Amino acid sequence: MRKSLYETDEAIMEGIRNDDDRALAHLYKLHFPMISHFIISNSGTDDEAKDIYQEGVIVFYEKIKGNSLELSCQIKTYLYSVCRRLWLKRLAEKGRYANRIEDSENYLSLEEDVPQHEENERQFSMMAEALEQLGEPCRTLLEDFYIRSQGMQDIVEKFGYTNTDTAKNQKYKCLQRLKKLFFTSYKPEA
Repeated sequence: MRKSLYETDEAIMEGIRNDDDRALAHLYKLHFPMISHFIISNSGTDDEAKDIYQEGVIVFYEKIKGNSLELSCQIKTYLYSVCRRLWLKRLAEKGRYANRIEDSENYLSLEEDVPQHEENERQFSMMAEALEQLGEPCRTLLEDFYIRSQGMQDIVEKFGYTNTDTAKNQKYKCLQRLKKLFFTSYKPEA
């Protein structure tokens, strides 16, 4: 099987700079599944995913051709960030999820958003590992309270605690253990 000329991000960018249509065609195929999954998982259709991805690739292409792109991440991360922003903007225009979008939309420029997204992903991954290490019943108790938004009375009944104060005390202890696990493995990037 023949390997693609465009195995690296640098090769794709160089191909675009040199007007090689194969670089652009390769880029179109390469990251579309990731963008499609994101958009379809967030109230979109396959056609909307294609439109947004096309817009994102055009933004990337124009920045490459205009020599105005200083890429500090992978093309994949950059395209995800651009397409995510475009999709959230479209959802806001349609009136879906507008209140959740406007808050972050006004404060971060795209260049600031990409490294922040990467750091958030890293922290979420580390938190998931810390939750795995936490064990039961703490993991389920914290997930029920913070993720599933269950009330203390529901937690009392589910875990068989004597009252809500006991449940709150146990939640506090579990949270302290989770913080300890997280912060012993967390190393901020310099």
